[in-house]
Order: sequence, then C-alpha cells, then structure tokens
Amino acid sequence: MNICDPEILQDLGYRKLILQIGRGSVEPKPLLGSDFTREVYRFKDSIAGDIQNSTLVISHAGAGSCLETLEAGKPLIVVINEKLMNNHQLELAKQLHLEGHLVYCTCSTLYETLQKLDFRSLKPFPPGHPEKFSAFLDKVLGFQ
Repeated sequence: MNICDPEILQDLGYRKLILQIGRGSVEPKPLLGSDFTREVYRFKDSIAGDIQNSTLVISHAGAGSCLETLEAGKPLIVVINEKLMNNHQLELAKQLHLEGHLVYCTCSTLYETLQKLDFRSLKPFPPGHPEKFSAFLDKVLGFQ
C-alpha cells in the first residue's frame, strides 16, 4: 500500500499532501487536481509555513522536527526508522507519546495509525521553554 496514493489519502479525509523528501531516492511526482494536490520538494530554508498551514504533520523523530511541530500546536505522527542502531529517535518518540503529545508508528503501521488517529487525544505541548526541552532530551538520551 502506498500511503502517498491520492485515493487512500482522500478516503482518510485529506485533500493535500506536502512532502519534504530530502536526499531520498524515491521522488513522487507532484500532482495538481481538483480533488487532490501533492507538492514535493527536497529542501526549503524553512518549513514553518508548511507546518502552520497543516492539519497534520507526519515526520521522523528528530528533536528539531518534533519541537517545531509540537510548538506550532499541530498534531504529529512520528514514523520511526527501525533500521537505526541505538535509536534515540525511538526513545524520544516513546517519551513524547507517553506524555500524550504525539503518536508514533513504523512505515508498515502508518496507514492503520492514520485510520485510528483521534486528534482530541493529544495534549498540547507547553511552548516557549527550550531549556525544559533540552533537559528532557538529556534525560531521554541518558545524559542525566
């Protein structure tokens, strides 16, 4: 199943998909239709505008990506890279999930996660305290 398939996303209630693909080898084609739009880019100086205009962000569990999305008050699904050794991203995702701020899954469970996601179950992330987030990261990563 290709989660970027317009029919699948439309069935889930989405009408637009914006993909930042970075250095990835897979490059989905942009799509502009009356029922569905897909934008694709490798990098931007800032994705803050995309995050602000989104109804849902799906991301890896990099600390910067999580913090930027959660501080913007947007629902976040983190997709874990199971191939990483010493997976600090998984540790971060698990902790933020335990605190109710995000949902995490793997590539193989993303569709099921999207089907079951209830935005109302997510708690707002307390904004504006980078020192608390830094201390949180230190704790999760075992530096404290």
